[in-house]
Amino acid sequence: MELSDGMDIAAYSTANAQTSLMQAVGTTVLKKTMDMVEAEGAQLAQMMELSVNPDVGANIDIRI
Repeated sequence: MELSDGMDIAAYSTANAQTSLMQAVGTTVLKKTMDMVEAEGAQLAQMMELSVNPDVGANIDIRI
């Protein structure tokens, strides 16, 4: 952001602080989202590992 003739230092400082805050918030939200996706992926991998049992469903007991 360049200082124009009509923009004083206080306005520039305020705009710069707001931009920095928005970037910090965006980065934090992105990190939280990435952490959540990573945790969900780990849970999915664990569920898939537990579901792999070749003996399940191989035999059926039927009584009439």
